[in-house]
Amino acid sequence: MTSPAWLTVLTTTDSEEKARLLAQGVVEARLAACVQISAPVISVYRWENAVETTQEWQLLLKTTAERYDELEAHLQEAHDYDTPEIIAIPVVRGSAGYLGWVSAETAPVTSASPVTSQSPDASGGS
Repeated sequence: MTSPAWLTVLTTTDSEEKARLLAQGVVEARLAACVQISAPVISVYRWENAVETTQEWQLLLKTTAERYDELEAHLQEAHDYDTPEIIAIPVVRGSAGYLGWVSAETAPVTSASPVTSQSPDASGGS
């Protein structure tokens, strides 16, 4: 069985501003083609032997398996949580056009071959 070529990566943070900064950073670095920010979400979890309930902003990052290690390292460095949620979910199927766009937008840019592509739809949505 081969590994999926594309991933949706989840992370959360405690403010919209921080979510926007994380999203901007990974898209600018070509580590994710698109980041969707959902908010607010309520997270219930155990931390330091107590059950906590907090409001968070969830980020869904679209990337390739090839870029995952760099994406995770970037998120670990940029995130202010001690132990941020960083979970990769394999994309087992998707439209060829969209997945091709994700691949193009996350491909490392070399000086010999700049990557250019169009948004997956005319409205710029992902």
